[in-house]
Amino acid sequence: MEDADSTFVEKVKPGDFIVAGKNFGLGSSREHAALVIKMVGVSAILAKSVARIFFRNAINQGLPVLICDTDKIGAGDKIEVNLATGVVADITNGSKLTFGKIPKVMLDILNEGGLIPYITKHRDFEL
Repeated sequence: MEDADSTFVEKVKPGDFIVAGKNFGLGSSREHAALVIKMVGVSAILAKSVARIFFRNAINQGLPVLICDTDKIGAGDKIEVNLATGVVADITNGSKLTFGKIPKVMLDILNEGGLIPYITKHRDFEL
């Protein structure tokens, strides 16, 4: 994140969201890219599009990645995300955005905190 904002690490707080444009995570083929974002406390990433490998790694790490039109979200806006309904509410400007329904198995993985906690608890997938 340092290339995009050299003060990111100083500003990010647990519960924050990353709001991005197109191709977020492009070139990040290792799970560590998603893991360190989760470790600093980011709750979710909202982006217009995301690199496929980064997307799957993020889900496996328990970090939601939501594909939606992020143009209406301003820097510093307070937002709330409901993973079950697929709605992002921008409390600051009153707008509501939608993102694609998250498949049940992926939602279950996110709710358990990632793939390893999910497999440790359930030992298998219920498809």
